[in-house]
Amino acid sequence: MNRLATLALTALAPISWGSTYAVATELLPPDRPLFTAAMRALPAGLLLTALSRTLPAGSWWWKSAVLGTLNIGAFFPLLFLSAYRLPGGVAAVLGSAGPLFVVGLAALLLGERAELRTVLAAIAAAFGVGMVVLTAQARLDALGIAAGAVSSASMAAGTVMTKRWGRPAGVGPLAATGWQLTAGGLVIVPLAALAEGAPPALDGRALLGYGYMMLINTGIAYWLWFRGMGQLSATSVTLLGPLSPLTAAAIGWAALGQALTPVQLAGMALAFGATVAGQVFAARSSSRAAAEPFSSAEKNDRNFSMDLTDRPVRR
Repeated sequence: MNRLATLALTALAPISWGSTYAVATELLPPDRPLFTAAMRALPAGLLLTALSRTLPAGSWWWKSAVLGTLNIGAFFPLLFLSAYRLPGGVAAVLGSAGPLFVVGLAALLLGERAELRTVLAAIAAAFGVGMVVLTAQARLDALGIAAGAVSSASMAAGTVMTKRWGRPAGVGPLAATGWQLTAGGLVIVPLAALAEGAPPALDGRALLGYGYMMLINTGIAYWLWFRGMGQLSATSVTLLGPLSPLTAAAIGWAALGQALTPVQLAGMALAFGATVAGQVFAARSSSRAAAEPFSSAEKNDRNFSMDLTDRPVRR
């Protein structure tokens, strides 16, 4: 599959996540964020693992636990804490800073070049998201800001470590996604029980909403996300993240009757344009890296080996 098709399929994940707010407010019980997070992650993880008929082996037990905690188990609760303590706009802007975390971590851990134009594209996308979602009445809360920032950093670290560790030989993205969702769900379930008590009563609307969140919004979306991560650079994947708040704004306008001002429309254009530009920059960086005969680390290893080979042996 070519790069453009892979990007298009991967982009469906953040687009799906953009529907979370509308589904939660219209169909799900109020004030149960951790229960909702658990219902998203654990059933989806168990289903994908059952479909793949593959369990982790060896070190992949603890690696899946680490990745599942970073991408799901810590990310979801911190994200919801941020959303409850901050206006949605502020929380969305903090979330849109995730690509900046990934660019830095990918440079440190994966050797991906942190080019200035890629960083500027990520900043422009976050600024555009801010134009869409921030309001003059937005209030700031220290704990909410900290939770939002740490949630973005957690997801960024999970993205980079998922790329660094890859998958075991012969294991596809379906199984690896199932492992992470299951591990993350198992982290969230006790937190939900302690913080929110017994599960709420569910009517038909809630069951429909949770079914959508589990199957489409989480199971399929995260499978597409991790599948794309296996074929694209970490920076390229994370630069698709701003599509989530943009989708949320579009759904709010189209389905919930929310108005969009000229400033918000300009912000949407800026964020979308920066997302596209970021993909172009990331693709060019990947092409140049692939054209080089050796990476920086490989060059150092090669030079060291040549020094040992060429050095006279003293007897």
